[in-house]
Amino acid sequence: MITKAQFENFKSHLDGDFFIDELMKSIYATDASVYRKLPLAVAYPKNKNDIKKLVAFAKEHNTSLIPRTAGTSLAGQCVGDGIVVDVSRYFTKILDINESKKTVTVQPGVVRDQLNNYLKPFGLFFGPNTSTSNRCMIGGMVGNNSSGTTSIQYGVTRDKVLELQTILSDGSEAVFNSISSEEFKNKTKLNSLEGHIYKTIYKELESESVQKQILDNFPKPEIHRRNTGYAIDELIHFDVFTDTNKQFNMCKLLSGSEGTLAFTTQITLQLDDLQPAESIMVAAHFKSIEQCLNSVELVMKHNLYTCEMMDKTILDCTKHNKTQQQNRQFILDDPEAILMCEVRGNTLDGVKKQAELLVNDIKTSNLSYAYPILIGEEIDKAVELRKAGLGLLGNIIGDEKSAACIEDTAVTLPDLANYISEFTQLMKSHNQKAIYYAHAGAGELHLRPILNLKTSKGVSDFRKITTDVAHLVKKYKGSMSGEHGDGIVRAEFIPMMIGEENYQILKRIKAAFDVDNIFNPGKIVDAYPMDEGLRYQPDRVEPKIETLLDFSASLGILREAEKCNGSGDCRKLPEFGGTMCPSYRATRNEKDTTRARANALREFLTNSEKPNKFNHKELKEVFDLCLSCKACASECPSSVDVASLKAEFQYQYQKANGTSLRTKVFAHNNTLNNFGSHFPKLTNFMFTNGFTSSLLKKSLGIANERSLPLISNNSLNKSIQDAVKQDINNNYIKTIYFFNDEFTNHLDTQIGIDAIQLLTILNYNVKIVTHHESGRSYLSKGLLEKAKDLANKNVLIFKDLITSETPLIGIEPSAILTFTDEYIKLADDKVSAEHIAKHTFLVEEFIQQEIKLDNIKTEQFTKEAKTIKFHGHCHQKALRNQSSSFDILNLPENYKVTIIPSGCCGMAGSFGYEKEHFEVSMQIGEQTLFPAVRSASSTAIISANGTSCRHQIKDGTQREALHPITILKQALL
Repeated sequence: MITKAQFENFKSHLDGDFFIDELMKSIYATDASVYRKLPLAVAYPKNKNDIKKLVAFAKEHNTSLIPRTAGTSLAGQCVGDGIVVDVSRYFTKILDINESKKTVTVQPGVVRDQLNNYLKPFGLFFGPNTSTSNRCMIGGMVGNNSSGTTSIQYGVTRDKVLELQTILSDGSEAVFNSISSEEFKNKTKLNSLEGHIYKTIYKELESESVQKQILDNFPKPEIHRRNTGYAIDELIHFDVFTDTNKQFNMCKLLSGSEGTLAFTTQITLQLDDLQPAESIMVAAHFKSIEQCLNSVELVMKHNLYTCEMMDKTILDCTKHNKTQQQNRQFILDDPEAILMCEVRGNTLDGVKKQAELLVNDIKTSNLSYAYPILIGEEIDKAVELRKAGLGLLGNIIGDEKSAACIEDTAVTLPDLANYISEFTQLMKSHNQKAIYYAHAGAGELHLRPILNLKTSKGVSDFRKITTDVAHLVKKYKGSMSGEHGDGIVRAEFIPMMIGEENYQILKRIKAAFDVDNIFNPGKIVDAYPMDEGLRYQPDRVEPKIETLLDFSASLGILREAEKCNGSGDCRKLPEFGGTMCPSYRATRNEKDTTRARANALREFLTNSEKPNKFNHKELKEVFDLCLSCKACASECPSSVDVASLKAEFQYQYQKANGTSLRTKVFAHNNTLNNFGSHFPKLTNFMFTNGFTSSLLKKSLGIANERSLPLISNNSLNKSIQDAVKQDINNNYIKTIYFFNDEFTNHLDTQIGIDAIQLLTILNYNVKIVTHHESGRSYLSKGLLEKAKDLANKNVLIFKDLITSETPLIGIEPSAILTFTDEYIKLADDKVSAEHIAKHTFLVEEFIQQEIKLDNIKTEQFTKEAKTIKFHGHCHQKALRNQSSSFDILNLPENYKVTIIPSGCCGMAGSFGYEKEHFEVSMQIGEQTLFPAVRSASSTAIISANGTSCRHQIKDGTQREALHPITILKQALL
């Protein structure tokens, strides 16, 4: 047993970071698999010396090292009860590129898509392309021998690895690359661990009978996606063992070894020329799985770059995810399966001819009922839909989930249809309707049963189904793992798949590399049982957790957290678009991901013995940097609503620990602003005067660098009568109810006036009834009882007023959109809350609809030319979209509008004011938003529809940002 003192002493000798706290251990207890193993510690090594020290420490204390990058493994490769070594924090450099040789050298923590963005100007790219490519890392891809959608053209990771710099289990360094047979012999003579490894490899594989034994029992060599054990079937084809000119390269063995043999610190890859620029995708629709699979061999006769399948289960999941709803527009009717076939070429005419030939063959087969042609952004959307497949399966409500166990089998294309036919019958014998998706063109489908692994029956079926499928795969001499690796879930089936004699060779090779079993034990050889160490204890008594927010749509808050399957979409970087997750993008720390928050909450709600299971400082820490941007609710394929989880956590935690003065001040800011509005000049003097503002900030824990928001001279409530004094035609186009939110009322009064005057001049009857504030500030600070009270009162006020003919509209996204989101979880009268939500809109959305109805026309606005750069509010992006703001700003015919491709601005209400969050707040702003604003010309208009966003832009760039409504009001003729 390693003591805390020993860990602390070791930590003091590392240049990197080392954690032994319960929060970090719980976060790293899972990956994207069904497994959970609580590690002893978590390390972020900063250099090779740190890794050597970790190796020595593990040897001395008889523990293990579990290498990890993005943690998106599906088979349990990066969970274990030793020390998790996460290189994604510091080993992130692209070290060298050789254009003439078309090679690149990287550290293992480089993100795959980030690498390709870097390589694009050189006309090169790294071919293997997983569905997780915007966050998976090269080290993990080497460890798993990843392949992805492009393997039918560009091969798998193993084909691309030229050299690996590693640290061996004795702490020595070894470089593995192509060597001649003479160099190989010299290696065997070395008096070192490296020499011992080469001697062992030669001794084990030199015999022709052994080579025949390997060929007879390993998967068919035509299956290029095969990860069954160590790739000794690749090594026997080198010149050391056969009459060939193919030089030996140990990288073939290390690729797919899952970090069980050596610790990789540097990787050199072979690159390919960029794919042909022009592409067309044919999305063939089928009424049955059988028809789809019977088409695969036919379409693969064409020169396809991708051939991907999605079945109805996956497609149906996309209906309930906001982001994917936009990506599924090409789907016609209700297909049982779709086959996405992409052709490419250097000219559009050439690609069109390829697509025509493909479509003709599909038509002639009479197997497909529709085959829409996709081009440009349509292809990108379809690809994103396919990539989201894994995460979308987390949307299945309840305890029955798609289980990764048989999801990675691969057979040859001629065997595919028959294999799937037998597989389907096998599933029926287990009362299962499997899910089918992924790489049909490569003979690999991600097939998943639906199981409840919280029950003994589910766990028993987990083993039975996997065992039966292993026998079926063996019958076809297929690979139990095509690209996801053996990990825990498949490792114990390796002896069956390759034969006991071959398995013993693998064990001896592992012992040669790692005699003390330091590196990632329990994977590939001497496997952990595949039905133990699961995320959930079978037949446990399900914790009953009372919440104030209504999580019944997910069957409770715990199951809301459990929707996170670990796919790691929240680790994508700013250059890949979207908003999720702003705090991770700033810190690059796993603790600050959406995944970490969901996993930590699941851990403590499940295992805490406290009466109030939320009462843990670890949960306070993990939620601390959550900005409640809501991006996870739409961008996470599993739609995990961490903003709501955080609000509930804050409420429950504060019940046990009280509420700070600062929290109360921010929560009750409308009350305070209302008081200040009686003396606006005095209030604003105190907010802007150096002495008084510093005193206020210091007393409340507000960052001194942050400016304070100024109170309007008159509230909108006081200004309304003046705003609507206009001579207009009483034959109104429509009556609308205007929600005067608390921010517009006291801080942005002029925007409210602009909105009312604009709508009135455009001949809309703007009605304003007395109502309460939205409750946004109470929600953001976890004062849910007050938020619930306000929700109930506002629902009561509006329930008989709001209809499709008389909608409710508002200016501030974070306020008006509470009606469409949190009120449904808060209000006692849910029927009325849902009714109001259906007819509640941002003011931009309402005007956009009226433009489409031809009620508002371009001719009503100026012809003056202007350039506008628009930044959208996070809640608008998550719960609606930015097109409404874009469309109304484009209404004047000579306005040129660009949406800034920014995520969160970083302000997030009170978050950016708080002194401990100010630095992160500004880092988030600097990712995309601030540089875009600074680069805009001085004549360009900066626009933002969020009050916090405008404040952040002002503080971060000294530019004033206008609300779209103000811009449109100024453009009226």
